[in-house]
Amino acid sequence: MSTDPRQPGGPAERELLAALAVQLAWGADEALEEAPQNRFGMWAEAAAPPAPSPPAAARHASLSFVAPSLRTPPVAAAVAQAERLAASADTLEALREVFAAFDGCALRETATNFVFADGVPGAPVMLIGEGPGAEEDREGLPFVGPSGRLLDRMLASIGLSRRDGTVYITNVLPWRPPGNRSPTDSEIALCLPFLRRHIALAKPKLLLLAGGVPARALLGAREGITRLRGRWRMVEIASLAEPLPTLATLHPAYLLRNPGAKREAWSDLVLLRRRLDALLPGVGQN
Repeated sequence: MSTDPRQPGGPAERELLAALAVQLAWGADEALEEAPQNRFGMWAEAAAPPAPSPPAAARHASLSFVAPSLRTPPVAAAVAQAERLAASADTLEALREVFAAFDGCALRETATNFVFADGVPGAPVMLIGEGPGAEEDREGLPFVGPSGRLLDRMLASIGLSRRDGTVYITNVLPWRPPGNRSPTDSEIALCLPFLRRHIALAKPKLLLLAGGVPARALLGAREGITRLRGRWRMVEIASLAEPLPTLATLHPAYLLRNPGAKREAWSDLVLLRRRLDALLPGVGQN
């Protein structure tokens, strides 16, 4: 009988499976390379003596052949570019095109799909989430996974739906961060000009911010979502005549992990329904 630890079911295999389980628990559920990397070869190269540096003239000449996509611009310059592109869009379709083509955010290189919006533009309520998850990234639509199904039930409980023209849905980020990690401040800053222009073109009556990322992005606050939720605030959007009443609430994904928080989410939905009825009585309840 073999005692080789490398045999199937042996200690080595169990160790590898345990390491894989840890990575999955941390959210590393997708590979970012087409083929596995030879880490032993990388270590051997690192241990090898460094090659002699080329002459300065050769180094300078080689820079001109670097592909433009590899020259990452400073964040400030990329944000300025995002602002110019967003301002140039006069329709939602034009905004979708310039946003999808924007190469200042590296997330587009690892995402499967560009996730722009769902629902009917011009709906009185515009709901803004954080960013696509794995299912949203595969399907190219926001809120289609388990959190999306919960969101649809939550909206239906107050007579609203993305299908009947009462709710229009988008996210701060249109590209999924690898492994569903939280977006960085730089990534949010790069996408924010497009989000603001999206709001201006959609012209909602009310904003509902689902989660801490959209709440911090549009409210400019640093508190957590549990402190930001449940209160109306006014958000100014360029080209809109008046500030928009804005309500932050808990993200459906948070509610799936913390069912006890549904009471607070329901309280927020009641606030939304009351404010909507004051503006447009009976909308979504026919």
